[in-house]
Amino acid sequence: MPTRVLLIIFCILSTSFASAQEGSSINIRKVVIDAGHGGRDPGTVSPNGKFKEKEITLSVALKLGALIENKYPNIEVIYTRTKDVAVALNKRTEIANKNKADLFISIHVNGVTSRSPSGSETFVMGADKSNSNFQVTMLENSVILLEGEDYQSHYEGFNPNDPESYIIFTLLQNAHLEQSLNMATLVQKHLTKGPIKVNRGIKQAPFLVLWKTSMPSVLIELGFISNSGDLKILANKNNHNTLASLIFDAFEEYRKKYDKGYNNLDYITPNQKSEEKGNQKTESNQIHYRVQILSVNKTIPFNSRELKGEKNVEYLKKNSLFKYTIGQYKTREEAATALKEIRKKFPQAFIIRVKNNTIIN
Repeated sequence: MPTRVLLIIFCILSTSFASAQEGSSINIRKVVIDAGHGGRDPGTVSPNGKFKEKEITLSVALKLGALIENKYPNIEVIYTRTKDVAVALNKRTEIANKNKADLFISIHVNGVTSRSPSGSETFVMGADKSNSNFQVTMLENSVILLEGEDYQSHYEGFNPNDPESYIIFTLLQNAHLEQSLNMATLVQKHLTKGPIKVNRGIKQAPFLVLWKTSMPSVLIELGFISNSGDLKILANKNNHNTLASLIFDAFEEYRKKYDKGYNNLDYITPNQKSEEKGNQKTESNQIHYRVQILSVNKTIPFNSRELKGEKNVEYLKKNSLFKYTIGQYKTREEAATALKEIRKKFPQAFIIRVKNNTIIN
């Protein structure tokens, strides 16, 4: 009884928080892509036993992430899994929250006993409105039974097989319901242009994987692995590219609507950023010195916590690495003076020599 009371209180507080958050514009700099199921949890399985949900979702998730990374290198894509491993539902949410993601996209494949249902549908967190939704919800949430006997301790006493748990669960409203619904609408709009054209619409349901996310979140059911027509499409890996591309189109349209920086230059080059701040520059074709603070294998947002709020940041690409630097100095002595101050934030910093945006010995 005390556990249920705590759950109700948590739901009420979350609903209050939702009212305060709704309608705000955002900067989309981190996207979490969640490939449903994995490892010992295959998800839904085709009637012939050859195809598993966990394999299809991972393939589409990785392709979607690659599309975002290639088009928008300043957006960080985070995956809940990149291989065939089991990830607890609460861990998936934890990954999104810890990374302070701006959008959570969970990808799944439907499957029911009947062979007739077909089409895609997208869910957001909310009250269950129909018996068919309830069956899908119970199927997805039942994954927590694989997490061990103490699974209830991770989900505030929630029991996926207990209807009373769902009644309490419906008190919880997504803290970004409007944005989630808009993303879901766009996903369905674009998915119906693809190989699976049946549009089953946008629905609300109490999915555990969406429960505690602190950002707009959607759960996409690409199609029915139990339907012969959908299965033929889902089994073809070429269609995974198409499905990922359609979800990416929805993401782009969503970003255009909500990202307050979208109408500016999508990717501001380091030189442009520094010029806007009025930083003193040297001619790039002259030998000069910079202080390197970071070396990573992909670009990161200039407001990333790794850059610790530093504004005068640029990067140089060398081979497959991106070298993030501060300042441009005509002499090594000037760079050395700056280095003392910079090392207070970045102890690993050191001086490099540059000409024509290329690091030289």
